[in-house]
Amino acid sequence: MKINLELIQYINYFERTTKSKVKDCFFEGEKLIFLVQPGQARIAIGKQGINVKKFTEKTGKKIKIIEFNEDPLIFVKSLISPVRADNIEQEEETIIITVQSTKDKGLLIGRNAKNLENLKKHVQKYFVHIKDIKIQ
Repeated sequence: MKINLELIQYINYFERTTKSKVKDCFFEGEKLIFLVQPGQARIAIGKQGINVKKFTEKTGKKIKIIEFNEDPLIFVKSLISPVRADNIEQEEETIIITVQSTKDKGLLIGRNAKNLENLKKHVQKYFVHIKDIKIQ
């Protein structure tokens, strides 16, 4: 995990403004993703999203807040939000995400499977026993 000075500054500002604890922070394209401790997503977002709005106005960065969960299936559900999966299940070392809409499949996979690779990378960082993610 590489955290540079810029990310440390974002984490510190985020924690000061939201009063929540950050577990991890990383860029995904131009968007800044904050992974907060379990039970702190509502605190981090704030009433009517006020903390997200403040952070975006002050830094000029779009952000997404994800709550960490020890269960890999719930964690994956949080990561792929706002895409709604019909079913997320685990078979041995593989997580299978089932979606009906081809539009949602496209969003999950991304151009040149970039979104799928990012999803695998983030899941494998915290759940080393997960080897693959499949979209059906």
